[in-house]
Amino acid sequence: MFGLEKKELKILKKLNTPKKIQDFLDTLKINFEEDGDTCMPPKLVLEKRICHCAEGAILAALALRVNGYPPLLIDLKANENDFDHLVAVFKQYGKWGAISKTNHMALRYREPIYFSIRELAMSYFHEYLDNDGRKNLRSFSEPVNLKIFDKKNWMTSKDEVLYIADYMDEVKHYSMLNKKQIRNLRRANKIEIDAGKLVEWQKKKKK
Repeated sequence: MFGLEKKELKILKKLNTPKKIQDFLDTLKINFEEDGDTCMPPKLVLEKRICHCAEGAILAALALRVNGYPPLLIDLKANENDFDHLVAVFKQYGKWGAISKTNHMALRYREPIYFSIRELAMSYFHEYLDNDGRKNLRSFSEPVNLKIFDKKNWMTSKDEVLYIADYMDEVKHYSMLNKKQIRNLRRANKIEIDAGKLVEWQKKKKK
């Protein structure tokens, strides 16, 4: 199926619900990119059992596809104070949900309860903040079906798939706020900031 090896298919076919895909992503170590920027394909993520948000989202999209869902991603774009975030999205019972790989507490799985992609994207807004309490999420993309990259063999190659992340960055995005709303944003307080600092994986200190 899709040119995948038997051992890969065996893993992916077991992840036959979005919840199981999310649970599997949660077992993978976070990729701190200590040796430089990466965008590993699903094959390498399964082999190395490590990924960051984009790599996890792409693997999740493949798992969705293997199990009969379209392989969809959306991009959540931040301002200059923060990083963008990629998530895989799916529809169940007529509502949207999301699968997400993150090292932080908040930007995680979303239950399929959202009426629209905008509503789903907005669910990430209040927790998308930095250590100064600034709320930095600004726009979102429509879902992109990764079938458009099939000719590049994104599902089976061991080559980097940075072209997927680049495409998601460049695709049309929709603003979440207008200028007046941005000027009126309240900064998060200390307890919110402290909660945002909670991480699952600790970066190893260099000797």
